Amino acid sequence: MTSPPNPAGDRHVDPSPEPVSHGAALLDALLTALTRYVILPTPEAADAVVLWIAASHAQPAWAHAPRLVIRAPEKRCGKSRLLDVVESTCHEPFITVNSTPAAVYRSITDDPPTMLVDEADTIFGPKADGHEDLRGLLNAGHQRNRPAKRYDANTNRVMSIPTFAMAALAGIGAMPDTIEDRAVVIRMRRRGPGETVAPYRHRRDRPALRQLACELSAWLRADLAALEKAEPPMPVEDRAADTWEPLVAVADHAGGHWPDRARAAVLALTAEADEASQPSTRVRLLADCRNAFGPDTALATTILLDRLKVNLEAPWASFGPTGLTAMRLGTILREYDIRSTTIRFPPPIGQAKGYQRADFLDAWERYCPAPAPVPTAEVLDFTRGSRTSRTSLNIAGQTQ
Repeated sequence: MTSPPNPAGDRHVDPSPEPVSHGAALLDALLTALTRYVILPTPEAADAVVLWIAASHAQPAWAHAPRLVIRAPEKRCGKSRLLDVVESTCHEPFITVNSTPAAVYRSITDDPPTMLVDEADTIFGPKADGHEDLRGLLNAGHQRNRPAKRYDANTNRVMSIPTFAMAALAGIGAMPDTIEDRAVVIRMRRRGPGETVAPYRHRRDRPALRQLACELSAWLRADLAALEKAEPPMPVEDRAADTWEPLVAVADHAGGHWPDRARAAVLALTAEADEASQPSTRVRLLADCRNAFGPDTALATTILLDRLKVNLEAPWASFGPTGLTAMRLGTILREYDIRSTTIRFPPPIGQAKGYQRADFLDAWERYCPAPAPVPTAEVLDFTRGSRTSRTSLNIAGQTQ
């Protein structure tokens, strides 16, 4: 087995007194190589990249092709260098810079290459005109058996073009939700004082990394049947489990400390993604309606709109030329089976169109459940010299 030089960045590899399996040793060597050239934001992020690269060598075994999103707030944060290392160690790298959609589609086979996209913000950002086919491929290719359909006028036939392939995308800023929801997201940052890496030279350093890629491929390709049947216990559910399952399966197959490290990476990066994600406009409206209702059981539509618009940090005062309207409010809420009705309010409002709090309860529970109440804390009341119970306040300033 070829092992890259041992750098100061070797800090992520935990020494173990137990015998190290061949697979675990390969992953350790890949981690050593990765942290030689790139400073990752956390050890969990480094482990995730290692497992993603390894998983690319066993793509025929997976039901899902996780994306690797390498994003940064500014230039010079190391995203392109990380993509260089990924390119040198992944399975059959296919660079899509300046590639036509037709060339990309025809390069995907039953044993697909690993797609690499630098400056991906030009595909999804304001300069994205003309990239609709490539965006569609990246969205559809996360799951097996989601081919693109094209009509061939020459043969008068509808063609099915495979889309399933792992893809790494690097760019400035966030990628669309449809991409990041299917991705391992690595948030790069500029190196701080004292953080150093070895310079990467393509001609000098890539051959050793490609040799490591060959060894990873030989190890994993020998056990594709077992990997295809693997159902590793996952610490997350739903789409996150689909995305991370290939990485955890590789870690379990390697053994050693990698199963624990893989699941720690899953929990850390999914929690980071959940914390950074922004709710959709519709879910934001549901949550803001809950705050607007307060303790009231019913609100006139005009009062609900006024309470929504008074929050200067919310988008409703500028939602359209005159702000959020009753018609637009009703249109959004109907998606959740919430409808206004005629309600008799106390004077001076009287009979008016409005909303019942009870009609929101199911949607609130499903789409934006309230955080658990802050427990009541016993504090010392110095003005009276006795202990009293004080109820903590939530973010909105309402008592729980």
